[in-house]
Amino acid sequence: MSPTSIGMIEDRLQTRVVVPEEMKPNARQAAVAAVLRADGEDTEVLFIQRSKKQGDPWSGHMAFPGGHREAIDTSLQETAVRETLEEVGLDLTTSGRYMGQLEMVRANPRGRNIDMTVSPFVFELTNAHPTLSLNHEVAEVHWGRLGEMMRGDVYADDAWKGPPGAKAFPGHHVGGQVVWGLTFRMLEDLFALLTPGFERRG
Repeated sequence: MSPTSIGMIEDRLQTRVVVPEEMKPNARQAAVAAVLRADGEDTEVLFIQRSKKQGDPWSGHMAFPGGHREAIDTSLQETAVRETLEEVGLDLTTSGRYMGQLEMVRANPRGRNIDMTVSPFVFELTNAHPTLSLNHEVAEVHWGRLGEMMRGDVYADDAWKGPPGAKAFPGHHVGGQVVWGLTFRMLEDLFALLTPGFERRG
């Protein structure tokens, strides 16, 4: 079985024990959905490209659909489901199957002093070709192949380049864009779960 097949991903997620991280008072919480669909022995994952917005530290970035936890959310998983519906019109309660949770990551946006954690939840699409409806927060959607990213076929140490003289960051080239930062770290966590001995990059 391929290490990036849906079956392997589900097997590994089911054996993972999620340890809740201690949260500071008033810390912000967010959640994202890693939405998967089978592609033979490989798997594709859905990325959104965020719309460009002045003052937004994630403006124009590639990411998984998701956002901040609201008072109406009974859980972070519910946050991921709600935000996915709002951002791309995909209802994971009817068009998705929950598979498991990846490690929580801490957000550290450039130029911002905030304490925020982001919890990634993994879903498999039950309809491989859903009709999507993007809201104003999303410019485009792209599908990336997990096998290519894990093998390093679309990886570069300096994939994301900022202004001249700024530090470059590792990432994956997907759909003419770059997956880097928080989302790149989440993918590395997934690859480490799928392949014992996987050496994290970046």
